[in-house]
Parts: sequence; structure tokens; C-alpha cells
Amino acid sequence: MSLTPEYLKEERNQEWRAELRSKTKNKDRMLISRVKMPELAPEIRVRYQDREVNMGLEPEQAQKEATRCMDCANPTCIEGCPVNINIPKFIKYIEKGEILNAAATLKETNALPAVCGRVCPQEKQCESRCFYVDKLDKQAVAIGHLERFAADFERNSGVSNVPETAKPNGIKVATVGSGPASLSFAGDMVKYGYDVTVFEALHEIGGVLKYGIPEFRLPNSVVDFELENLRKMGVKFETNYIVGRTSSFDDLKEEGYKGFFVASGAGLPRFMEIPGENYNGILSSNEYLTRVNLMGASTSNTDTPVLRGKNVAVIGGGNTAMDSVRTALRLGAERAIIIYRRSEAEMPARIEEVHHAKEEGVEFMTLCNPLEYFANEKGRVKGMRLNRMGLGEPDASGRRRPMPIDGSEFELDVDLVVVAVGVSPNPLVPSCLPDLKVTKWGTIVVDEEKMQSSIPDLFAGGDIVRGGATVILAMGDGRRAAENMHQFLQKTSIN
Repeated sequence: MSLTPEYLKEERNQEWRAELRSKTKNKDRMLISRVKMPELAPEIRVRYQDREVNMGLEPEQAQKEATRCMDCANPTCIEGCPVNINIPKFIKYIEKGEILNAAATLKETNALPAVCGRVCPQEKQCESRCFYVDKLDKQAVAIGHLERFAADFERNSGVSNVPETAKPNGIKVATVGSGPASLSFAGDMVKYGYDVTVFEALHEIGGVLKYGIPEFRLPNSVVDFELENLRKMGVKFETNYIVGRTSSFDDLKEEGYKGFFVASGAGLPRFMEIPGENYNGILSSNEYLTRVNLMGASTSNTDTPVLRGKNVAVIGGGNTAMDSVRTALRLGAERAIIIYRRSEAEMPARIEEVHHAKEEGVEFMTLCNPLEYFANEKGRVKGMRLNRMGLGEPDASGRRRPMPIDGSEFELDVDLVVVAVGVSPNPLVPSCLPDLKVTKWGTIVVDEEKMQSSIPDLFAGGDIVRGGATVILAMGDGRRAAENMHQFLQKTSIN
């Protein structure tokens, strides 16, 4: 669905929307304070890996927050949304008390609304473009909280609205990987009428939503509900299936697949290549979180082990680092430390995640950088040497470049280190397609508007293109790829 200015104007002029606007004066809307998300107390939540921190809004809270929305004639909030949600419409449905209609509106363009309402950085996207921020220098309407509320309300109601799909056209398309980019792509393609199959290498569907994000931020039951909705729409899923090993792309073409979307992610961990990094007790955030989130290593009824430590250091300052250090606390760490080479102001992690980590007792050692690790006689890490950093001129990322301070080295006792300094793209797909253009970093080269690769029937998106990004940006890639693959396949089928 394309939210053109004409369409948005027509929607806004509907009688029920006009009545809502007249019901409450704008000056009264502006007097309402932004809602605060109820949270589980820190001393309780750190004891549970699977108890969600944010508890969701009550209906009265959601309706009051929805009343803050001005239903702007020029809804700039939509411009900040990578999946193009009709934000004012779904919020006005909440204000009206028609929550299931709000949820249906979300599903028009978003295959994973309950997920996005929990993990998207709304403060940098839709909410940053809100009228309250742009014009009044006030707190934005809590768009993310309201999105979560509407999606959760539908799930808890027992009613599952299944978006309309076009008549099947008999054209088979495949998507590689089952993360957010792939699921968004699949949801849109099945709406167009295609026969869509998602191929996943692991034993569960969900990609990073399952293996990378802890249940205290995103419960697996929420992801499973969204997946079931896609199944009801007609999306097919194949697990334990490695495209490029189980079957080649040529094999799939022989089976009748006409288009391919590669969203195999960036699951290759990066390390810092410093002395001692191969000692036992030093592992990547990918391995650490996958063992706990996907393999259930934190529970007693699993045969998957996970290393635990009393003094745990997590290297990095992104959301994955926050997930790792907070997981360490829940696994019994007495001291859990974030070590980040820049200042807190430069941290890419969401403000909310940093806030929650501090509430739970995480220590922040900013402007510090590891130089070397030390081990005990058994080869297990027992300490590290670091130096302090200062900030120089901005680098290519726009953040000030960290510079080591001479003579500032010091040592720190640790018995577990989790390295969360980034990831690299999965190399399997590029390795089995010699005509596929990739960058020096191993990401797939695409037309940024169409998401089409150097192989015409192969599109790509998410981390395999971006090298590491947010869930919602990956979903935006999936939607854009679906729209353009649809146009491509319609042209080729006609010709």
C-alpha cells in the first residue's frame, strides 16, 4: 500500500476522524503529559531471563496517550517510518476505542507490529519527526508504546486479523533467511499473490528476533504469534535448510522459483585481534546470545551449556552489548561491566536500553579500550589490560574518534568476556554465486532504490546488505524489495 498525500488526505477527511479532532481542542491535547511505560522492578527482573521488562500500557493509558496526537494534516511521523505505517490512522482508532481496527491498520504495511513496538528505535525515527518535537520542543507521542498496545490487544483478544491477499498467481519466490527483512518481504509478496517460501538454516524461524534479542526485551511467544499470522496469509517455512548447501540456487530454479530475496544476515562475529583473545571465557555476543536465547542454555532442561562468570565484561556500546551484559546479570554475574571506547553520548544503543541496564546495576566504563587478555593456568581468562581514551575529531560515522591517552593503562579482573563490536555478513550466498557483486566487506551490492542485485532475479536486504542495522530498517528493505521484485516479475512474465 502506498500512502500518497492524496490517500492520507482522503483518510484524514473521513467523518469519524473529523469528529475526533473536534471532540478535544488542540490546546487541551497539548496539556496531556506523555505516558510512562510501566516496568517490572529491577530487583525482580534481573532474576528472570524470560520476564519482560516493559509491561505494556493499560487501555486507559493508551487512549489518553492517543488523544495527544494532533492528527496532523501533514503527518511527518510517517516519513520517519521505514515501513510506512499510517501512524495517525492507527492512533486515532485507539483514541476512538476501536483497538482491533488499529491493529488491522498496522498490518496493512507492517508484518511484525508487536515486534516493532518493542525493539524499534522510535526515538530516532517516527517519534523524532512528531509535531510535538518539531514544533513544540516537547516529548513526542509515544508511537512505539501505542503500536505495541494495539498489537498485544489483538493477540490477547483471541482475534487474529489476517490481511487480505491477492488471488494466487502461481509464481514461486524464495527468501533466504527468516529474520525481519525476510519476513517483511514474505508478507508483502504473499499479499501480491505469490507463492512464497522462506528457507531458514536453523531449526526455528525468526532469525535475529529469536537468537539475538533476549526474551526480557522480546518474548518468543510474541514472535511466534506474528509468524502464525504470516502462515495464515499463506507464507510457507522450511527450517534446517541451507540454500547453497541443502540445495543450490539452480536446484531451486529447477523447482520453479522465479525470484529470490537474500536476507541471510550478518552472523559472522568480529573480534578485536588483540593478544589473548583466544583464551577460554572470551566469546562473541552472537554465540553467547544464541546459546541463551535460541538454545535455552539458561534453563536446567537443556543440554546446551553456556559459560557463566562472576566478573563479566562486555566490549561494545550497541544494543547487542546491552543485551549481552543484561543477560550476564540474569545468569548470576556479581559484576557486569560495559567497556566502550567512546563516551556514553556516542553509544549507538537505545537510550531505553542504557537506562534499563543502569537500573539493573550494570557498570559503565566508557572511554576505555581493551589491549590484552590474561589467563590462569587452565587457559581461562582471568583479567585484561586496558587504556583510557580521549575523543578527537569526528570520524566517518560522525562520532568523535577515540584516541588512546599515553600512560593511562590499567588492569581489570574478569572471568568472562563477551565481545560485541559488530558482525560481518554471512559469506555463504556470495561464495556460491560468482556473478554476484559484493563489497570488500562481503555485503551484497544492490540498487538502493530497488534492492536488486547484479543478478536480475536476486534481490537482497537487511544485514547482508547493510552489514548491521536495526530490525525496522531491515523490514524497510524487505518491503522495498517486494515492491520492486513484483514489478520485475510482472514484466518478465509478460515478456
